[in-house]
Amino acid sequence: MLTSPSQIAQRQLDYFHDKHVLVAGEIEDDFPLLLSSHCRCVSVYTTHFGYYRQMNQNKDITCYFGSEMSEECQADLLLLYWPKAKQEAEYLLAMLLSKLGKGTEVVVVGENRSGVKSIEKFFKPYGVIHKYDSARRCSFYWGECQTTPTTFNINDWFKEYTVSFGQTHLKVKSLPGVFSHGEFDTGSQLLVRNLPPLSHKVLDFGCGAGVLGCMMKALNPEIDVHLCDVSALAVTSSIKTLEENNLSGQVFATDIYSNVDSDFNFIVSNPPFHSGLDTNYNAAETLLMKAPEHLKTNGEMLIVANSFLKYPPIIENAFGHCQLLDKSNKFAIYRATKK
Repeated sequence: MLTSPSQIAQRQLDYFHDKHVLVAGEIEDDFPLLLSSHCRCVSVYTTHFGYYRQMNQNKDITCYFGSEMSEECQADLLLLYWPKAKQEAEYLLAMLLSKLGKGTEVVVVGENRSGVKSIEKFFKPYGVIHKYDSARRCSFYWGECQTTPTTFNINDWFKEYTVSFGQTHLKVKSLPGVFSHGEFDTGSQLLVRNLPPLSHKVLDFGCGAGVLGCMMKALNPEIDVHLCDVSALAVTSSIKTLEENNLSGQVFATDIYSNVDSDFNFIVSNPPFHSGLDTNYNAAETLLMKAPEHLKTNGEMLIVANSFLKYPPIIENAFGHCQLLDKSNKFAIYRATKK
C-alpha cells in the first residue's frame, strides 16, 4: 500500500515520464518500483539501512546507502520525500543538488503536518519551487535548480555540543535528523545513572549521535563498545563523536539485529519508537524480544523507555522476568538478565 505522499506523486506521473529519477528522503513504501515503469531509470538514495536492504533486492532499482552519496548518478529529476526534521531536508537538498547540478528538476512531496511548506524557503538558493497539487493532507511541489550549487562539505553540517555526567564531559558531533541532535536527553541521563559497572562487550543499540555509547566508554574505559543504528546519519555522527573524544569503538549500520553479533555481555538502549511522523513500536519490540539471542549467558539488557510504553510484558516473555530499576515522571529503566 502506498503512503499518502506516494499517492499524490502517483497522481502526477506525467512529471516523471522519460526521466532519470533519483528518489530520496523519508520514503516508506515501494513507489520507486511503480515509478520505474514510467521513467527511463529510477535510483534510490536512502540513509535508512532497513529501506536500503528492502530496495536493494530489486534488480530494476539502483540503490545507494550512506550519510553522503559519493557515487556518480546521472539523474535529471530528484524526487524528495520531505523528512520529519526540516534541517535534514535542507541537508539532503544541499548534498544531492551539489551532486546532480544545475538544471536538475526537483519534485518534493510530503505531509502538510511535517512542515513541507518550508521547501519554499529552503529552495531559494537554487531557484523557485511551486505547489502544483494538494491531496490527502499532502502537497506536491515542482521546481528546477537554476543556479550552480555550492560544493558540499559534510563537516559544515555537524552540530557540536557538550554533554556532562558528573565529572565526565564529552563533545558530541551530530548531523541533522539524528536523535539527540543538540542535547543529552533526560531519558538517557536517567539510564546512565542506573547502569551497573560495565565490562567486556557492550552494545549501544540505536546509538544516535553516540552520546550513550561514548559516555559508557568514558566511564568504563576497558569495555569493548559497539554502537549501531539504522540511520547512516547516526552512524557517521557516532564515528565523529568517538573521534572527537579520543575514544575507541566499533560503529555500524543494522536493520534491528541484521548485523549484530550474538555474544554481548550488555545491551544498553534508549530504543526508538517513531518511524517518520508516526509512532511505530516494531523495532523496539523486536529489540526486546530478540535480545536474549544476542547476549551471552548472564548477559544483561538495560533500557530506558517512556513510562506509558507497555514493555515489561514483552521483556518478561523474552527473559522470564523484568526488573524496574528506576522511574521518573516520564521515563522508566528496565533490566533483564539472560539465564
